[in-house]
Amino acid sequence: MAEPYGGALFYDLAKASNVRIAHDLAADLRPYGVAAVAVAPGFLRSEAVLDHFGVTEQTWRDAIARDEHFAQSETPRFVGRVVAALAADPAVLRFSGRTLHSGPLAEEYGIDDVDGRRPNWIRYFATIGG
Repeated sequence: MAEPYGGALFYDLAKASNVRIAHDLAADLRPYGVAAVAVAPGFLRSEAVLDHFGVTEQTWRDAIARDEHFAQSETPRFVGRVVAALAADPAVLRFSGRTLHSGPLAEEYGIDDVDGRRPNWIRYFATIGG
């Protein structure tokens, strides 16, 4: 099932390209025992997003008043921790060619964000009818 279109053509093309690259590289590299995956963060609390909401990493919770979904956001370090765990997984080939999301991977590897939370945007989004 395709993910919903978010209304930003070039952003959507960039995401789709990464997914396709991971898929094709996985096929090319599998004979050499090399995995290729695409990893997508959830609601990423990047510097640009923090700026957009007029908050900092220390005051990010203030933005929840403007957007309740912001409570489910994650830091860039969270997805970084997930990618590091994925790279260290000796059985990573089981994921090769797939698009993976930070929340479910964090659950699989037992990883928390820097604030001790374990956000899972995919699960949350499903509960709100996404």
